[in-house]
Amino acid sequence: MSIQTPPTLLVLAAKRLLRDQASAIAALEYLPAELFPYLFAMAYRGGGHPQLLKALAQAWPFTVLPLGFLMQRPPDHAPKRAADFEAVFEALDVLLFQEVRPRRCKLRVLDLRNTGANFWDMWLGVSTENCSPTGPVTVHSSSPNMEHPLAPLEMLRLRHLRELDMRSPSFLRGRLDQMLRCLQTPLDKLSITLCQRLTHSDLTHLFQCPNLRQLKILDLFGLSLADFSPEPLRALLEAVAPTLQDPGLDNCGMAGSQVEAILPALSRCHQLSLFSISINNFPVATVEKLLRHTTGLRSLQLELYPVPLECYRTRGTVDQERVALIQAELTGILRELGRPRRILLATKHCRHREFYHVAFS
Repeated sequence: MSIQTPPTLLVLAAKRLLRDQASAIAALEYLPAELFPYLFAMAYRGGGHPQLLKALAQAWPFTVLPLGFLMQRPPDHAPKRAADFEAVFEALDVLLFQEVRPRRCKLRVLDLRNTGANFWDMWLGVSTENCSPTGPVTVHSSSPNMEHPLAPLEMLRLRHLRELDMRSPSFLRGRLDQMLRCLQTPLDKLSITLCQRLTHSDLTHLFQCPNLRQLKILDLFGLSLADFSPEPLRALLEAVAPTLQDPGLDNCGMAGSQVEAILPALSRCHQLSLFSISINNFPVATVEKLLRHTTGLRSLQLELYPVPLECYRTRGTVDQERVALIQAELTGILRELGRPRRILLATKHCRHREFYHVAFS
């Protein structure tokens, strides 16, 4: 016979407040900080509490809100998640333009990565997989507390943000424009990786966003582009051509026609020092066109291309003799173009990739 651990007073208080959103919102000014993670996690997982989530975000008493970790674990009430997600961003939009922020709000960083497990475990005392806390709250000595409140801080991940990294951000599907609207200054780096579900509209918002016009690093590793027109990517490359130094288009499912569509824009990116477009599916003819279109980019130090499709056997293994022939063919093109370059061809197997040099001195 097992004995269930009784819920703590914090859990009971959070459940009581969830039953009356109006009372919970009115009481936020006076609630202990320890209740905020409970309320936020339970409101998000339960769904249907957008106004409470909005109020919690605007009065968040910690410097970091690890929202991405919760959003990678979608609630049972999936249709309500969109409203909850939008409510949090609406709250942050309001905060950005307030000269005087709520007294209790200490929020400085909105973390949209799939991190933050330590924060939620620390305050809830259990895994956030079901976000139904029953264990005690464990407060580490380095954690925020109410006896020594942090000084008021602006939301600098948003107002003075220079780099934005998002890994597997499936929750942004169809809502990337909401994220981009939060940017207040131009970004130097944008990384959206391992995302399979962005829409054509999302990609269009990338090149329309004025705060992405000075990008130096653009990393789209694993962003599935196979089913999309190349126009949004072409337009983005044209927009950032004067500043772009390191575009990463690896594992994007790009075919030869898509790559060839962006070649004119790519040839105008004269600041490129590294260009990586491996783990894609296009033939040697496309690799040859890439070499010719990038020959005028004098700052380019390293180029990483995929082993062409002609080099693979039916079972996906590499035909080494065919690779050697293509290496020689590409080396001949480099001699014809008359400029030494450092080029690698990479196989499409991510875990056990092999690399083949194409160079001449």
